[in-house]
Amino acid sequence: MKIFFALFLTFFLATNAPLHAEAVSPPPSTSTGECGNITVRIAGLKENIGMLGISLYSSNKGFPGDHSKACATAIKKVTGATDEVVFNNLPYGTYAVSVLHDENSNGKLDTTFLIGIPKEGIGVSNNPKARRGPPKYSDCTLTLDSKQLETSISMKYF
Repeated sequence: MKIFFALFLTFFLATNAPLHAEAVSPPPSTSTGECGNITVRIAGLKENIGMLGISLYSSNKGFPGDHSKACATAIKKVTGATDEVVFNNLPYGTYAVSVLHDENSNGKLDTTFLIGIPKEGIGVSNNPKARRGPPKYSDCTLTLDSKQLETSISMKYF
């Protein structure tokens, strides 16, 4: 159990930075110049309240909690137990996604005072199993190599 708490303490201390509502420039074009879309389906939302902050990363820099280093972000109102966001016109390449269910709409991940356990829902692409420390970018990557890529993220609440 201590390992589990240490994982999420480390993983989410970095996520207390406010979410950014604007999209950031997409990563530089690939040599082929081909682009596609990534549809992110989010499942298991606990309540139909608050906002979703979805961040798309094109490298391990800042993943999973530093939203300012994401290549694109989206914020939207929660509309049900499942939701969806589409990142359009992305150059082919490797990406990872992190999601925050900001239930009280304060723009940050709320955690417990002493040990930093998240009070709000979180999720990452590929839904890796909990280990020591934050999930690795390499465990969460998706390869966009066609016009459309779809992925599902299961939210976790602690």
